[in-house]
Amino acid sequence: MNKYMEVFARILLAQIFLIAVFITLSQTTSNPEGYQAYTAYLAAHGLIGVFAPLTIFIQLVFGLGLFLGFKTKLCAYVLAVYAIFIALFMKLQEVNGLILTLQYLAIAGGLIMVALHDKMACSLDNLKRNKT
Repeated sequence: MNKYMEVFARILLAQIFLIAVFITLSQTTSNPEGYQAYTAYLAAHGLIGVFAPLTIFIQLVFGLGLFLGFKTKLCAYVLAVYAIFIALFMKLQEVNGLILTLQYLAIAGGLIMVALHDKMACSLDNLKRNKT
């Protein structure tokens, strides 16, 4: 039973990033100025334009990898660093900044736990280990 709880935890952590990237992509593609609005939002937080495609890439690729359990340790560590980055550089400036910062730091902690226990059931990494 515990092995399936680990999978459930991994999927819950991954869905945060996957849903966030799908919302971002939906907003940026829904109108012609969507991408410029996204880069302006990042610029308001002191981030240059290169961070717009970079954040989308990180959330999509590594979120999907975590969801599927492919290169779980790498994906969890990258997303943990990303969550800490978001917590410290973006969420502190918002109205409920402290609460959002603590939430992102908690997500980073959960991701680090996933990275430390990366041998989970129902993952592509586990399937690859069983074949060799």
